[in-house]
Amino acid sequence: MTLIQELMKQASKGGLLNIASFNRFSPTEIRETIQTLVITEQMDLANALGDAGMSLYPSSEDMLAINGLLAMMRREWSTSVEYLQELMDLQGNNTQAFTFVMMVRALRCNLDPARAMHVVRQGLAAFPEQLELVAEKLALEDYADLVGESSQIQ
Repeated sequence: MTLIQELMKQASKGGLLNIASFNRFSPTEIRETIQTLVITEQMDLANALGDAGMSLYPSSEDMLAINGLLAMMRREWSTSVEYLQELMDLQGNNTQAFTFVMMVRALRCNLDPARAMHVVRQGLAAFPEQLELVAEKLALEDYADLVGESSQIQ
């Protein structure tokens, strides 16, 4: 039985998800299933599976990444920052450009432009040609000029 089949079977019973039944699935399988649920706009199930995945695999890159994105979709910025920071700490020098971009956006939405600028600089040091990071840097500089906080942000 695939994870999506197991999830649908449990959901049809109307009760809470039985986390123990998901431990036979890998973090990658759980992440891919969450992505499918998001695409099909089944957000309650996606979030429930994300929570289950985190309880089973709290140090998994797959779980930290997808739960960081789910938190962004729910506009839970501090939670997203927490998950993405854990992911970046875990990946170290292997942090992907996409992770830097998502972290900068979460920090901006969490009203922390100074830290967002710090992260964008880290990202650009590793990925100097990454257009989304360049755009985020320019937006943060424009914001700093607008509010007169360029010394704090830059």
